Amino acid sequence: MNPERPHAYRRYNWLILLAGLVLLNWLGSLWHFRIDLTEDKRYSLSAPTEHLLKGLDSTVRIDVYLKGEGLTAEFRNLQNTTRDLLREMQEYAGPRLQFQFIKPGEGLPDSLQAQAYDSLQSMGLKPYTLTVSAKPGDESSERIIFPAAVVRYGDRTLPVDLSSAGGADNDETINNAESLLEFKFASAIDRLTRKSVPNVAYLLGNGEPLNPHSYDAVSTLVKNYVLDTVTLWRVPYIPEKYDAVVITKPLQAFTDGDKLKIDQYVMYGGKVIWFIDNLYAEMDSLQQTNQFIAYDRGLNLEDLLFKYGVRINQDLIQDIGQRDQVPLAVGTAGGKPQFQMVPWSFFPLLNPSDNHPLSRNLEPVLGTFVNSIDTVKAIGIQKTILLATSDYARRMGTPAMVSWESVKQEPNPADYNQKQIPAAVLLEGEFQSLYANRLPAAVRDSLQAIGHPYLSKAKAPTKMIVVADGDMILNPFTQKDGPLEMGTNQYTKYQFANKDFFLNCMEYLTNPNDIIGTRNKQLVLRKLDKQKVEDERTLWMFINIVLPIALVVAGGLIFQFVRKRKYQK
Repeated sequence: MNPERPHAYRRYNWLILLAGLVLLNWLGSLWHFRIDLTEDKRYSLSAPTEHLLKGLDSTVRIDVYLKGEGLTAEFRNLQNTTRDLLREMQEYAGPRLQFQFIKPGEGLPDSLQAQAYDSLQSMGLKPYTLTVSAKPGDESSERIIFPAAVVRYGDRTLPVDLSSAGGADNDETINNAESLLEFKFASAIDRLTRKSVPNVAYLLGNGEPLNPHSYDAVSTLVKNYVLDTVTLWRVPYIPEKYDAVVITKPLQAFTDGDKLKIDQYVMYGGKVIWFIDNLYAEMDSLQQTNQFIAYDRGLNLEDLLFKYGVRINQDLIQDIGQRDQVPLAVGTAGGKPQFQMVPWSFFPLLNPSDNHPLSRNLEPVLGTFVNSIDTVKAIGIQKTILLATSDYARRMGTPAMVSWESVKQEPNPADYNQKQIPAAVLLEGEFQSLYANRLPAAVRDSLQAIGHPYLSKAKAPTKMIVVADGDMILNPFTQKDGPLEMGTNQYTKYQFANKDFFLNCMEYLTNPNDIIGTRNKQLVLRKLDKQKVEDERTLWMFINIVLPIALVVAGGLIFQFVRKRKYQK
């Protein structure tokens, strides 16, 4: 036997192993897959997002401004989650999706940094002042960060707010923000790359506002859709070209002719979002007279909405579990009145439901003199509650006396024992016409003559959203600041999630790509006990740093001892 043969075999084995590795890497470059074993599927994209990314026909560039030293642990997690998500999106988009992380104003003098910050704010990106300290007891410092990104496609750009409402950096808020990252990026890419923009009609003719208080709602629609105003009494019917119709706080009664036009728009597959105040209840009246009696506006919509599956009640919701604040005069100083912010039960903070992607992971939505909603039987219609009160609410029936003095009185919790009173409902299905078997022949013939025949049943499934608060998408207006954004408390300047809710509703009604479905992702928050971590800091540093080194040294000594004894024999 040739003694050199084993050495030759070993040399060939290395060559075979090296060739196998090269072949394996080449095959991996051609075909590969990933398995997400996490319980909440945090590293997986939804089917609509995958389809969107695979269909990109040009490069999408994303600049993420969440970078730099001194970020809190929560914002570092948000940064890492954003990076992981964009890498996952690159798996499907390939070179057509590029991203980078940027620290705004890095390397620039202070004057130019301020200009860079102003430029980002002009795009709608909100700065956040972060207080940073190394550990408890150390001197803290402040820095400005932009938890945001800009998505670019050709010459078009869209800002993306990576944080949640309020910009807080607590665990729950950051976790909600991470859950929404896929939806925010997918929605921005979809809006930039879509070939056609949905048409939306803002309905007029029954006292709907078109003034400084509707500025934010109208400008929001203009930015995202092709917007028309349609005066109901001027048109023979609402054209089918509109993907959705917005009805905002009508003040005058709807005639049967008005309702027939809306009804037939729905029967032809149209989608409607209603913001309705059933009762006259205005803050201006309260400030002028200190009290008022809320009464029926007489909108004459009860039968139409009842036919579709809901009833807006003649009442006002009061909530002491979650409510906004209003200023109360508590005295004078130097001849000037002094005000204190106090809770106001007629301004409930409505909780979005987790049962639908449209409202999941939203922050509370501000309501203003809200009515309650009941769902009623409607054949073939699925009903989903989108907004509801806390567990400490009640309904005040008419005639309802609203008095400024009530804000000074401590409420009795026993009186507020109604839980999760609905304030907004999604209706989906094949609606039936209110005018079936009751439409005069002359009206039917006139509709036929203008090429818009009467339908007694919807020709296809459609959907609508009914909100029992006409002010939800209206904005405050002050002489000093002008129109603020919807859902903003004009005194504290805190902005609630009204705009997010409105945009989600419009997205759900008008977008056939089901991008809103990406909001279904719910990341599970696994929190550490920060106090326990601080108390056991030394122990865990020892376990993670010293113990592994000790184990390696001990293993080496044992190996040498065994080897020495073996060869001594």
